[in-house]
Amino acid sequence: DLPDDLFTPKEADRMALRHAQPGEVVDLRPFGERISEARTAAIVKANGFEAVRLVLAAGSEIAPHRVSGEITLHCLEGRVELRREGEHIDMRTGDWLYLDGGELHALKGVEDASLLLMILLSPSKDDAASA
Repeated sequence: DLPDDLFTPKEADRMALRHAQPGEVVDLRPFGERISEARTAAIVKANGFEAVRLVLAAGSEIAPHRVSGEITLHCLEGRVELRREGEHIDMRTGDWLYLDGGELHALKGVEDASLLLMILLSPSKDDAASA
């Protein structure tokens, strides 16, 4: 459900190698001065949710898109602008926001930033049928 261009092919390959395991602590502290070297990385994809550490450089954009599940964005550091339905929302370090599934939105890095993206996934028809 994420935009196809969110990850470069090398990043997508690297992310496929390892996800966090149940009970594993994941370090989400700010990158600080190292943020220019940081890359977007999938943290985990489970049956009911997906977690991604999203890194957005100043001036870069994620084009308008929709995600089928509800999402939350927690700005871990920096500053981004989220655009939705004619509204521009300024998110700074510590800000958190929720969007309904299917809502059209886009992101722009105002400063180098990292965010925790959580996507709540709907059960597939196969899962629902077997329940």
